[in-house]
Amino acid sequence: MTTTSPYTVDSTTSYNNSLLSTTVGNQATGKQSLDQTDYLKLMTAQLQYQDPFSPMDNSQMVAQMAQFSQVAAQSAANDKLDTIASSLSGTRLSDAANWIGKSMLVKSSTVAPTGAGEYAGQITLGADAAGVKVNLIDSAGNTVKSIDMGAQKAGPVNFYWDGKDDAGTQTTGPLTIQVTGGTATQTAAWATIAAVQSPSSGSDQKLITTLGNFTAADALSLS
Repeated sequence: MTTTSPYTVDSTTSYNNSLLSTTVGNQATGKQSLDQTDYLKLMTAQLQYQDPFSPMDNSQMVAQMAQFSQVAAQSAANDKLDTIASSLSGTRLSDAANWIGKSMLVKSSTVAPTGAGEYAGQITLGADAAGVKVNLIDSAGNTVKSIDMGAQKAGPVNFYWDGKDDAGTQTTGPLTIQVTGGTATQTAAWATIAAVQSPSSGSDQKLITTLGNFTAADALSLS
C-alpha cells in the first residue's frame, strides 16, 4: 500500500522557502545586502529544488556563475580601494602633522611675529639696487621698523628683525612689508605652523599659521 502525504511541496515552493530562509537569516544577523556566500547558497538551493522534468538550462547556469564572479571581483576591488584610501588619508595627515611647530616661508605682503616675537621674511628684487630698505608698517600706517639692506643684487634677499624697538619694547601683531630703493617682484614671510586641518571632503590639508591657512604646496621653504 502506498501512502501519499497530503503535504506536497513542488519545486517552486521549495526554492521560495530556501530563499525565505536565507532572507530571514540575513534579517536576524542585521545584514542589509547579499554577499557572495548568500548568492552561492541561493544557486545551490535552485539546483537542488529544480524541476527534474524541466531542469535549468546550461546557458543560464553559466550566466549566473559569471554574475557571481563579477560580484566577487567588484567586492574585492572595493575593499582594496577603501584600504588604499584609508592608508593614503592617514599618511597625508601624519606627514602634515609633522610640520606643526615648524616655520614655512609663504608669499605674503604682511609678516607676523614668530613664537619668539621675531619678524623674518624675504623680498625678491627684479634688478640690482643700490639702497634697498624694508619698512614694516602697522595697521595705522606708521613705520614700526625700517631695515636698511644697502646694495643688493637681483633675486631673493632675506630680512630679519627681533621685534623690539629702541626702547626694548616688544612689537606684536602683523606688519605690512614695504620695499623702497628697489623693485620687489615678490614679498614673502616666515610663518609658524600652529595646527593642521584635515577637511572631510578629502581635499588637501590646511596648515594653520599666524598669517592664515595654507597648503603644503604653498611653502616656498621650510624651517
